[in-house]
Amino acid sequence: MSTYVYGITAASHPSLPDGMAGVGEPSLPVRVLRADDLAAVVSDAPEGLRPKRRDLLAHQNVLAETGAGGVVLPMRFGSVATDDSAVTGVLEERAEHYKERLRALDGRVEYNIKATHDEEAVLHRVMSDNPEIRSVTEANRQGGGGTYEQRLRLGEMVVAAVKAREAEDATDVRNTLEPGADAVSVGPESSGWLANVSFLVPRDSAEDFLATAEQLRKSHAHLELRINGPLPPYSFVEPGPEPAGAGIRSDMGAEE
Repeated sequence: MSTYVYGITAASHPSLPDGMAGVGEPSLPVRVLRADDLAAVVSDAPEGLRPKRRDLLAHQNVLAETGAGGVVLPMRFGSVATDDSAVTGVLEERAEHYKERLRALDGRVEYNIKATHDEEAVLHRVMSDNPEIRSVTEANRQGGGGTYEQRLRLGEMVVAAVKAREAEDATDVRNTLEPGADAVSVGPESSGWLANVSFLVPRDSAEDFLATAEQLRKSHAHLELRINGPLPPYSFVEPGPEPAGAGIRSDMGAEE
C-alpha cells in the first residue's frame, strides 16, 4: 500500500487528535511515522486520487490540525511514497534540510496576496493621471469621435498606460507588505493577476500585516486585493537535494 504524506514535523511534536481522518472515501486514518528527530504525518494512499474538493479540504484540515500544535512543513496535495519505509528513508536522508526548514518556519504562517484592477476604476485613474490621454480624448470627442486612426491611437495609449499602472501597482503591493514579512515568494505570472505574492509572516505580527494590507486596499481604490491566509508555509518549503533512494512524488505531477 502506498503512503500519502501530509507534512513533516519534529518527532517531539504533540500527538495528533484521536480519530483524525485524511483523504479518501471513506476517509483514511492519519498516523505518524518517526525517524530520529523527525516525523511525517501520513495515511494510506487511496487509489485514483484526484484533486476533488472533499480531498483538498481533508488535506488542508490535517495540516491545520497539525500546525495548531507546532510548526509543520506542508507537502503539496497528492504527495505519495511507495510505502512507509520510503518515507522514513527520506526523513533520514534529508534530515538536516528538514530540521533547518522547521527552525526557519517555526512561529510563521503564509499569506498569499493576489491583486487585480477594478477595470472601470483604473481607467478613471489613468485618465486623471495622464494629461495627454485626456487631451486626445477631448479632441476626439470634439471631432465627432475622431477618425479610425485617432481612435486606434487613443486605444493604444490607454492600453500602455494601464500596463504601466499594473507594473507600478505590483511593485507597490510588494514594497508595502514586504517589511512585515520575514520572506517573500513571487508566484507564477497569470493573465488574471497583476501581482501574486506570498509572504512569510510571524504569527504574533499577523494582525499588523493584515492592517497594512487593509490600508493598501483603502489607499488604492482601483486595486482589488484577495488575501488568503493564514496558510501553512507552502511557498517556503524548499525540497532540498534529491536523496539517493526512492523519494516522495506527487500523483498530481510534481516532485517533492
